[in-house]
Amino acid sequence: MSKHILLGISGGIAAYKSCELVRLLKKQGHDVTVAMSRAATEFVSPLTFQALSGNPVLSDTHSGESGGNGMAHINLTRRANVFLIAPASANTLAKIAGGIADNLLTNLAAARKCPLAVAPAMNVEMWFNPANRRNIALLQTDGITVFQPASGEQACGETGVGRMPEAAELADLLPDLWTPKQLQGKKVLITGGATFEAIDPVRGITNISSGQMSVALARACRAAGAEVSLVYGQMQTALPAGLAAAEQALSAQAMYEAVHRRIAGQDVFISVAAVADYKVKNSSVHKLKKANGALPVIELAENPDILASVAALPQPPFCIGFAAESHNIIEHARAKRLRKNIPMLVANDVSVAMGKTTNQITIIDAGGETSLPETGKPEAAAAIVARLAEQLP
Repeated sequence: MSKHILLGISGGIAAYKSCELVRLLKKQGHDVTVAMSRAATEFVSPLTFQALSGNPVLSDTHSGESGGNGMAHINLTRRANVFLIAPASANTLAKIAGGIADNLLTNLAAARKCPLAVAPAMNVEMWFNPANRRNIALLQTDGITVFQPASGEQACGETGVGRMPEAAELADLLPDLWTPKQLQGKKVLITGGATFEAIDPVRGITNISSGQMSVALARACRAAGAEVSLVYGQMQTALPAGLAAAEQALSAQAMYEAVHRRIAGQDVFISVAAVADYKVKNSSVHKLKKANGALPVIELAENPDILASVAALPQPPFCIGFAAESHNIIEHARAKRLRKNIPMLVANDVSVAMGKTTNQITIIDAGGETSLPETGKPEAAAAIVARLAEQLP
């Protein structure tokens, strides 16, 4: 859903990262307006942000660019759905925490009606300075979202916490600010990606699952307020930001064990991973070699059923399964839901879903069946989360 995002940029070398952030937000379909402190204009030209955003850039509190009445610090925040300051310098954070409004960014923060988020960027010693720690705590008490800085090498040559989060991470997390918290307080464990069953050290049995649906669901659950953990196999997409925990488990057996280590205390279990039904019983510790045309004999054994085992627990979480079928999709999905004894199952066609950015799903539960048109996986995930929220206590 397209939003109007007001992006504030304070003075700091991390301002260059905000160029990529504007590009990513525009790619997501959002309208972006940039407001810069005067110090920020010394690091990146306002013309750069104007070209990237397609909107005039404000750098003066009393500029006539917004509304023509000299009230940019009021007009901008009235149109915005969210105000993000990235990078946010220690000085800017201190002023906002203290209610000081003496420049464009701090005026916008004081006059805003929309949610405010900040992405701090500063030297490691500045980040851990007691006064800065008090300011961060006060901002959070005031309901301001603080995207925690990353650790790494800094422009000053030191290494430690204080780096502004990468643009991709901020673009990932920002929708959480306007998403209804339908799963607030819930814990969700998701499996994703493709499992890999080794034949020898370099070959194995796997499938074409990209992991995109599990990532979309992790984002949707996190945005809805849930604490999300992910157990994943082979992935062809980046993991989402803001996970409570993430653990890679390549084989079905490893995934089974990882899930059961983490399942206690979970409210919801979503089994999205494309788990191999069979493993190689006689896998080789050495690479198999050609032997005068003789074919190796591969013996198969059945893998544990992760979803059914979770559903069979004495006090199972709310379980959602996926059925990726090539024919008789709904018929097979109905049977699978009943066989595994789970409250909800999502059916889809492998030709539409696996390895692709889109999905066409049918949600099957005790209340009936809801079929959705082909759409992007984030939209499909949002529909699943909305249906889930209706059924949780």
